[in-house]
Amino acid sequence: MMPAPRAERRTLATRLAALALAAAGTAAVAQSLPAAPAAAPAPAARMVFDRHDLRAQLMPRRYTTLAAEIGAKIQSMPVAEGGAFKAGQLIVGFDCSLQRAQLDKARAELLSAEVTFKSNQRMAELNAVGLLELDLSRAALNKAQAELQASQAVVSKCEITAPFNGRIAEQKAREQQFVQPGQPLVDVIDDSQLELEFLVPSAWLSWLRVGGSLRVQIAETRKTYPARFTRLGARVDPVSQSVKVVAAIDGQHPELVAGMSGRVLVGPGAPSRSQP
Repeated sequence: MMPAPRAERRTLATRLAALALAAAGTAAVAQSLPAAPAAAPAPAARMVFDRHDLRAQLMPRRYTTLAAEIGAKIQSMPVAEGGAFKAGQLIVGFDCSLQRAQLDKARAELLSAEVTFKSNQRMAELNAVGLLELDLSRAALNKAQAELQASQAVVSKCEITAPFNGRIAEQKAREQQFVQPGQPLVDVIDDSQLELEFLVPSAWLSWLRVGGSLRVQIAETRKTYPARFTRLGARVDPVSQSVKVVAAIDGQHPELVAGMSGRVLVGPGAPSRSQP
C-alpha cells in the first residue's frame, strides 16, 4: 500500500483537533450551567381555612317556588315583586269561570241523582221497582258525589295563597298570561330571620356546639352582627375535610337582605360578641 501524501495527513490531523476542541467546549458549557431546580411537590388537595376568617352568605329561613296546579289565565297578582305578605294572603288568582261552571254542573247532577235514588227507595219499599234499578241509582249518586268533589278540588286551585309570612323574591309570570300546570309563578322567601351558611374544618366539630356564638361582618353594610349556631352538618366532606354549618343572626336588622355575604369571625378562643 502507498503511504498517504503529506497534505492529506495534515488535513486529517486538523479535523481531529477541531473535533476534540468542540467536544471539550460542550462539556465545559454543560458544567457551567446551573442545575435545574427540582419540581415542587403538588400541594395536597384540601381547603385551607383561617380560623378567624370564613366566607358566608345570608339565606332566608324558609323559601319556595309557588307553581300553577291548573291550566288557566292569571287574573291578578296583588303583591308586587319585593312586596311583603302574610300567611294565607292571596298571591296569584286565576280566571276560573269555566271551572266554576263545571262545579255548578256537578252540583246539579248530584241533586238529580239524590232525587232519583230517594224515589227508587220509596218505590222499592212498595215493590214497584226492581233491586237492579235501585242499585243503579245508588251508583249514580255515588258517581255524582265524586264528580262534585273533583270539581271542588279544581276550583280550590284557582287561588294560590302564601304559605308563610314573607316577601316576593321574583315573579316568573305576569297578569293575563296563560300558564300550564306545574309552571313556576312566584319565588317567595321568609326573611323574618336570616341564616348564615358556610363551611368550617371538620376538626372544629370537637368544640363547635349548637347555640355557640360568632360574629359576621357583612360586606354590603360594613357592619358586624352577632349570631349563634343553629345547625351542624350531618356529613363531612372527605376531600376538603370540611362540614357545613348554619347560624342565625341575633335580633332584627332591616338593612340586611338575603343574598348578602361577608366574613365570619369564629374559632377557638375568638371573641363571642361584637357591636355593630
